[in-house]
Formats: sequence, structure tokens, C-alpha cells
Amino acid sequence: MTESTTIEVERDVMEYDVVVVGAGPAGLGCAIRLKQLKPDLNICVLEKGATVGAHMLSGAVIEPGPLDTLLPDWREEAKGIRVPAGRDEFSLLTASRRLRLPTPPQMNNHGNFIVSLGNLVAYLGGKAEALGCDVFAGFAAAAPLFDSDGAVTGVRIGDMGIDKDGQPGPNFAPGPEIRAKTTIMAEGCRGSVSKILIRRFGLDKGKSPQTYGLGFKELWQLPPGRAEPGLIQHTVGWPMDTATYGGSFMYHLDQDRLYVGFVVGLDYADPRFKPFEAFQQFKNHPSLKPLFDGGEILAYGARTIVEGGWQSMPTLEMPGAILVGDAGGTLNVPKIKGVHQAIRSAVLAAEHLVETGGAAGFDARWRASPGSAELRKVRNIRPGFRRGMWAGMANGALETITAGHSPWTLQNHADHSALKRLDEMASPDRGWIDRELKPRDRVSAVYFAGNAHEESQPAHLKVADLSICATRCAQEYGNPCQHFCPADVYEMVDDGAGGKKLQINAANCVHCKACDIKDPYEIITWTTPEGGSGPNYESM
Repeated sequence: MTESTTIEVERDVMEYDVVVVGAGPAGLGCAIRLKQLKPDLNICVLEKGATVGAHMLSGAVIEPGPLDTLLPDWREEAKGIRVPAGRDEFSLLTASRRLRLPTPPQMNNHGNFIVSLGNLVAYLGGKAEALGCDVFAGFAAAAPLFDSDGAVTGVRIGDMGIDKDGQPGPNFAPGPEIRAKTTIMAEGCRGSVSKILIRRFGLDKGKSPQTYGLGFKELWQLPPGRAEPGLIQHTVGWPMDTATYGGSFMYHLDQDRLYVGFVVGLDYADPRFKPFEAFQQFKNHPSLKPLFDGGEILAYGARTIVEGGWQSMPTLEMPGAILVGDAGGTLNVPKIKGVHQAIRSAVLAAEHLVETGGAAGFDARWRASPGSAELRKVRNIRPGFRRGMWAGMANGALETITAGHSPWTLQNHADHSALKRLDEMASPDRGWIDRELKPRDRVSAVYFAGNAHEESQPAHLKVADLSICATRCAQEYGNPCQHFCPADVYEMVDDGAGGKKLQINAANCVHCKACDIKDPYEIITWTTPEGGSGPNYESM
């Protein structure tokens, strides 16, 4: 089976005014605002995770303004899931030192909050249900639906009970069709159905290629008195080489808990580079390891984030549907924040639908909004790092001083095209050291992601031509999927005939979607597994 294959069976049909695909801050924000404006609307919100919040992963420090406007009482009602931001630290790491630098203005977090995005969207889900929305967790949208004119009319839910051969098993249950007058695509970064729609309607035509980062995050319980609630720390430099974009975050919570994470730009060139290893190296830096010694890792996750910015945003409307939030590329990379932008775009989409009755005109409305202006102001900062860390920091300072009024717009390049062949690049000596802190390998890390996949289902990671893996890819790139995957999903094993073959350990998948982005041949496609399958990030 492929992402477009369907089993010919009779399917139940459910009719709504609006179907929202994705119960993240964008999807739930849109549903809540629609109900606030027009309570009689019949709205369905679909979430592929087993519970609302199970697949949510972000830093996350949020700017509260858009959420304050949407739900003025949230600060009091959700007091237990937020920690007010305290002081900021920004540092440059070398292999042995940590040098404090001035905090960039975009990373000033005065007035912001550290939150668990999983807990926040669980709160938003309760608000949506209280307003009368149908919120269905464990229902993964597998494919879009179209009418005779080609307009989007909803989505088909993935089938349940398919065996490894792609045939209906004894517990087979066909996925229903969810039909609606308007479909809101709020799947987040690299959404599988959004990807189909962007391609079908040419929504990225004339735009700069989208680019992404791969983010890692862990939740730690530290020894008593070691955390400083509200402290927000970021670093650049080691263990990255100066040609590779990336950096860390450490967000101190209450009760001596700590969020620690690392983001690697997926436009890196070295096919031997291992992002997971870089993250684990970071924690063992001489200035940081004492923070973790004696502590305990509680949870782990990985997720791609959309980094292309203003010039890479696709057209956000199509007949019958709208893209909101990270599905539309609204994240602000220099701020390392996307939640406020997701809610902004979603609320604007809701207001547009109520006022106009359809999707037409939303793209122009967003591009004329404060959310789009925020992205345009910083449009050149992330692509400036293509020339290396020092050039990127200098360019970022210039763009900040000029408030983004540069007469040029730097362009992005597709991440898969940035990877160099083995014979084109000698990997730098990264000065990596032996690690003592857990987890020490990717399989161990996956345990802390709370993964649950039905082993009997087909692999949801589709490789179009397996022969490339054992031949061209092995020779030209050394099978980089084994390196960039943060969950040890891809493994080259003996084929029994003296050669190698690709083994896909799909049950390890943490739904980061890096493979769908970074594969140099673009032959890997991430599709939705059975509804509810995947990691459990509720505490993250």
C-alpha cells in the first residue's frame, strides 16, 4: 500500500461545517474562535495521537498575547502548567569553555511563560469540547477528499486493523470519511495530508523552498535546589562545527525539573553527521554536565520544526481548505517560537471564515496581518547562517539593527539538496568525548518517548525504491538515514546473500519526519500509522 492507496469498502460518512485536522494550538485555537463567533457551527477536530497532547513537542516558551486574547482566563485556569519566564542567558560554547554573550533582542523572554505544550493543548482541547466541538483523538487523517470540481471536501480517516501485507486483518475497521464545507489543515510541521495538498494545488509555486530543523528535547528531574525556576538558557557553538546551524535550550521549571533540548538545521552538508549524538555530546560539556549529575531523565522526544520563514510560506488557501500554524510555515525562528504565531493565524482564519464563508482571500489577509509582518522583519536571519555561524551572527545583528528593512530577501534551499556525497566532503573532527549521561544510544532514548505502535500493521514509512538503499545511497552517501534518524528506525542489515538491505524498525518511530525531509533521493515518505500510534509527549 502507498499513501494514496485505499481499500474499496463501504465507509461511514460524517458531515460537518468545519473539520480541523490536528489538535495542536493552531487547530484548537481555530475551533475555539469559530465557536466563540458562531456557536451554531458544527465543528470536528481530528487528532492522530492517542490523546490530545500526546504528539505535541516544543521547547516551549510562549508569548502569551494571542492566547490572552483568545482565552483571557487561561493564566489563572492553567496556572499549574506554566512557569513565568525569569532571566535569560545566551552563551557560546567551545570544547572546554562557556562564554556569556549579550542576549539577542528576539530572545528576550520578559513576560513570557515556559509551558508543556502537551499540557497546554490538553487544556485547549477541554475548552473546545466545552464550547461544543467534537474532538476525536486517535483518528489520523490519511488522505484528503475532493469534489467533482477538485475542491477539498474533508479527509478520510486511516483504516484500522491492516496487517503487514496491507490486507484487512480480523479486526479491520475502515476509516470513515469526514466531510465538511471547509477543512482547516493544522497538522503542524511537514503534515502528511498538507504535503499532498501543497503539491496538488501548487501552493509552493514561486516560493523559496521550505527548510527545517530537527529538534530534540528531554525532561529531567534534577537533585533538590539545582534548578532555578524561570531561567531560560540558550547556547550556540560546540558540539557543532561552525558550518552547521544549531543550538541548545535549557528551560528551568518548578519542582527541580528541567527541559533540555537541541536543534540542528537540516540543511547540513556532512552525510556522516549524527544530530542525536550532537545533542548527547552537548549535555556532557564540562560547564553543563554538573547540572545533570545525579539527576534522572524522565522523557525524550524529537520533532522537526519549520524554519523557512516568510519567503517559504506556501499560499495558505485553496478551494475548500486553509493552512494554519506550522502547516503554513508561520514559526518565528529567531525567537524560537511558534505557538503564538500558530494561534494568531488560526484565529485569523476563524474570523475570515465567519466573515466571508469560505477560504478565498485568507492568504492575502494573513500576509497583511501583524503575524506576517513579524516574519517579514526577520526573514533574512535564518538563511544568513548558510554561510556559517560567524557570518550568520553578523548578518543577524545587521538585520536586527535595520529592523528587517534590508532591500533584499535571502532565499532558502531544500534541505535534502544540501547533503554532500562522501567523496565531496571530509567530515571535520568534532572533538566529541565519551558520554556518561543517559541516554547513551538512540534505542535507549526511544524508551523514554513512550512509544506505542501496533507491531502487526504495515510500516508507515514508505521507501519508493529499496534497491537504491543498498546501491547508490550506500556508495554515494553511506546511508545517511542511519545517522539523521533520532530513533534508530533505519538500519542496514545483512541480506543473507553477502550484501546489505534496509530494515525499517517502524515501531521505533517518534514521528519527527526528518526522513521525509533529509533523504537525498526523496524516496522516503512518512505516512500516518494507525490512529493513536506513536509517542506519548503529554509531559513535554
